[in-house]
Amino acid sequence: MGDVQHGTGIREHVLLFSRFLRSPRTVGAVTASSRALAQAMVEGLDLGPGRRIVELGPGTGAFTGTIVDRLHPGSEFLAVDIDPAFVRQVQRRWPEVQCVCASAERLEEIVSDFNLDPIDHIVSGLPFVSLPTAMTRQILQNIAAVLRPGGTFTTFQYVHGYRLPSAVAFRKSLTERLGAPPTTRIVLKNFPPAAVLTWQKPQPSAADLPNA
Repeated sequence: MGDVQHGTGIREHVLLFSRFLRSPRTVGAVTASSRALAQAMVEGLDLGPGRRIVELGPGTGAFTGTIVDRLHPGSEFLAVDIDPAFVRQVQRRWPEVQCVCASAERLEEIVSDFNLDPIDHIVSGLPFVSLPTAMTRQILQNIAAVLRPGGTFTTFQYVHGYRLPSAVAFRKSLTERLGAPPTTRIVLKNFPPAAVLTWQKPQPSAADLPNA
């Protein structure tokens, strides 16, 4: 029952595959992510009291359920997906999660509307490698804008596509925006295997502080 509850059951695979056929550039995957990948995506994140977490592209909820399991009652969690079918799926399974049907290109606006800025952690299942370049650029700009200093952004790339020019360009672009390279963990228990990437936005140095 655990896999079904966390968005990796048969119905979820069917839903994901049908949405992939309908919009392969924005869905980007034909099967739901594994429990092992979901756990790696949230490993080490502080989800304690007062934390503000955003999930981009929850899809069928493979990561959503794992985040919910680890959330403290005093934290806030917002999910954003452009596909209304996925939004309905998340709302049905986890009614306590605020889930918005919108593009992640509007992340800064959405976070402001919900009075959640700045954000502590962003977890993303978006297929950046297949998204239009202009859309990716806008999303990354929003991510950098809403993350607090010390906050994290976590996403994944499939190992077989890790060295594709678009994948390399994505990592370089986000590293430049956030000012530090990501940590990388390989998850073999996923189909296909994936690299989990976590960027942490640096804290300002003493020289950057006012009147330092």
